[in-house]
Amino acid sequence: MINQLSNSEIEKIKEVSRKLRRNILKMVHSHQSGHPGGSLSCIDILNVLYTHCMKHYPECEKHPDYKNRDRFILSKGHVSPALYSILSHCGYIDEKELMTFRQFGSKLQGHPCCHKLKGIEISTGSLGQGLSIACGMALGLKLDKIDSKVYVLMGDGETEEGSVWEAAMNAVHHKLDNIIAIVDRNKLQIDGSTEDIKNVGDLNSKFKAFGWNTIEINGHDINSIYYAIESAKTSSIPTVIIANTIKGKGVSFMENNAGWHGKAPNDEQLNQALEELK
Repeated sequence: MINQLSNSEIEKIKEVSRKLRRNILKMVHSHQSGHPGGSLSCIDILNVLYTHCMKHYPECEKHPDYKNRDRFILSKGHVSPALYSILSHCGYIDEKELMTFRQFGSKLQGHPCCHKLKGIEISTGSLGQGLSIACGMALGLKLDKIDSKVYVLMGDGETEEGSVWEAAMNAVHHKLDNIIAIVDRNKLQIDGSTEDIKNVGDLNSKFKAFGWNTIEINGHDINSIYYAIESAKTSSIPTVIIANTIKGKGVSFMENNAGWHGKAPNDEQLNQALEELK
């Protein structure tokens, strides 16, 4: 039986999400470069995952249980501000370092680099590769008899890549029940609506047809996110969580606006956004 989060826990998570959203916006604004829209849409998912569901250790290799940690892959690597923000909250990164985002010499590159920063399992950025990497990690864990999960966060536009479906087939063939994929279904990509660019249709039915356990949720409902992830842990087959989200969530002029996929706010826009996120 999966216990639900208490009201106080939910309120705390929401409070943290507001802080993380503010950090995302300040990071992108600081160097006038980055991807705020998709970072804002997935941050509730990362918040619940890192603070309540995933085994991970900020002290990394020093922890005696480090090899048994869960793995996380940010397949849509361009939303690195979201990942850096939650890693900072969890103690992997000093919060002051967030403002070095995308600056020359910074560890916080535009796409996550595992050679620069602890807490990054694999360098990502080329869309469509994360689920394939997850298959390799998950199979390796099984061969080593390590009972850990591999979480991979994908964008819905990313599912237009054929490699995603090859990996989906591979995961089922190898019985990789230790993979939990999450699709940030905000229905927008850099050039506009996913339905207009290349209609991905009913992702729930598509993954189910490939043999996956599928769960569809509101990707901003804290209890739904938590329950979906905890349920996925008990599945005997690979699980995908289709998280319906809002691109630019939390900022009125960014919400459901593809123009904020990879655009930095100016001073006035930043101040308005931060005011809305108080």
